[in-house]
Amino acid sequence: MTVEDTASLQACIEGRIYERPKQAVILAGGRGTRMRPITDDRPKPMVPILGLPFLEYQIEQLRDQGFERVLLLLGYLPDVVQNYFGDGRGWGVHIDYSVTAPEQLTSSRVATARHMIDDCFLLLYCDNYWPMQMDRLWARFREAGKPGLITVYANNDGYSRGSVLLDQNRHVRVFDRLRTTPGLREVEISYAILTDTSLALLPAQDTLFEEAIYTPLAEQGRLTAYVSDHRYYSVGSLDRLPAAEAFMRREPTVILDRDGVLNRKQPQAQYVRNWSEWEWCPGSLEALRLLREAGYRAIVATNQAGIGRGVMTDTDLDAVHDHMTQEIRQAGGRIDAIYYCPHDWEDGCECRKPKPGLLHRAQRDFHLDLTRTPYIGDDARDAATADAAGCPFHRVSGARSLLEITRQLLAPKGTLAYA
Repeated sequence: MTVEDTASLQACIEGRIYERPKQAVILAGGRGTRMRPITDDRPKPMVPILGLPFLEYQIEQLRDQGFERVLLLLGYLPDVVQNYFGDGRGWGVHIDYSVTAPEQLTSSRVATARHMIDDCFLLLYCDNYWPMQMDRLWARFREAGKPGLITVYANNDGYSRGSVLLDQNRHVRVFDRLRTTPGLREVEISYAILTDTSLALLPAQDTLFEEAIYTPLAEQGRLTAYVSDHRYYSVGSLDRLPAAEAFMRREPTVILDRDGVLNRKQPQAQYVRNWSEWEWCPGSLEALRLLREAGYRAIVATNQAGIGRGVMTDTDLDAVHDHMTQEIRQAGGRIDAIYYCPHDWEDGCECRKPKPGLLHRAQRDFHLDLTRTPYIGDDARDAATADAAGCPFHRVSGARSLLEITRQLLAPKGTLAYA
């Protein structure tokens, strides 16, 4: 490891050097009353999702993101968790426990276990799952130079009630758990990087951790945010369970650019305005057939600025896509959805690639984990779109067709994480 690599694993925060955390702390002690009757005989983190405790998905995620130790702060029915996970060796991590009374609030749970908590650590709630990419969180934490970082869902779709106000630099101006401040939009979803400096704010009285730490840090200008448009999933209430199960099912899916991937691309500033101008890329129909036969969903995400520029209409595009999907079906393939941006180059919309808006729409509609969903495109703009959304990217070129990429993805030891 080079000196530069070592430095990238360190953060200078208010004059102190912190190492990238290897420990995660999970608040998992509440009674889960909103999840009754499921939680009558088990604590909330043990709510089953597709036959496995919700907490198991979190622990596997932490292991896969490089965490070595997990500290579970338990209260209600702790034996259920301890008997299932033991010391964690079956999951490739070491698990420690701190058990307090079920009635205790979260600040007291953290205060009781403070001697077991590293100087820099990741804090999670036991009822939220978001596809964390720790490299990105850590880069943001280092860049911001604040003693606390929270992850927030941008909430542009109004999925939940806002609890956060951010400034133009994505630092937290207001954290309001009670949601009484006007203008709140973003939603805090856990996945927080915290330091011993931030824990110095823990009060003597029993209160909620967020109010004890995040509210004063925001007031002091010492709390930053990692903002994500990727929806989070929860076992916080019974009505969220169907979506959580759909997400954890992780149905194999690929997202495809259209022009240059499925059909030959027109010259710059020209568009496929009708079916007579369409020409399939060699092998693309066979690739779509192979994907369908392997049980993969195929979703198209494409810029179609010709609509915004007045060269064609939405009706024209629909007619092209009707012919396209019909020929795909005849060849044995399937397109599950098509998302397109109709705007002109300079419209400033959120859906024109390289912005990831189209991919996030697909994520919400199909409950995708974009970190496990390959995006296949043919140019640098597509690569930037995939990076912005957190997707693995595969590039079609003259030397590498969609068919070749598909065969590699479907190979027994391919690059997909669904295996």
